[in-house]
Amino acid sequence: MSRIGKKPVVIPAGVTITVGKDNVVTVKGPKGELKQTIDRDITVEVKDGELNVTRPTEQIRHRAMHGLYRSLVANMVKGVTEGFEKKLELVGVGYKASNQGNVLDLSLGYSHNIIFDVPSELTVVTQTEKGDNPKITLTGVDKQLLGQVAAKIRSLRKPEPYKGKGVKYVGEFIRRKAGKAAGK
Repeated sequence: MSRIGKKPVVIPAGVTITVGKDNVVTVKGPKGELKQTIDRDITVEVKDGELNVTRPTEQIRHRAMHGLYRSLVANMVKGVTEGFEKKLELVGVGYKASNQGNVLDLSLGYSHNIIFDVPSELTVVTQTEKGDNPKITLTGVDKQLLGQVAAKIRSLRKPEPYKGKGVKYVGEFIRRKAGKAAGK
């Protein structure tokens, strides 16, 4: 049995979970509403303040999806109650970030600024303090969308291994390389 799939998802107060037709799980909470389509073979039951995910057989396909869908629903429950947050840091001379609503304006050392539209489901906050690297904070209820947008912003200028310049996650370790050896 899947250890993750066997664990029930505890439903906190203020959160309602409904399983509709075509196995669509809807989670409503104080921060928003999320929907996820579950595979037709996987069964989702809500009772006694807990959500249980079960699989019909021990096939590899069913075992793989068992833990997956339990994790997805658990992330939805956490998202509508607490929300998720990702922080990015711009390391480099002249690198800047500013935002007007959900439009992010990035200056990453290219000839032109990069204008990045953040989806309306997420909120973006930029922070620039003197003597510190500019930081971008993304928050939202959908963990998958949040991670995808953060990865897209990071891919605009990945950290390079020689000087460590680029867009990185806060707390990310950049593996550094030694530069070219000096001449004879």
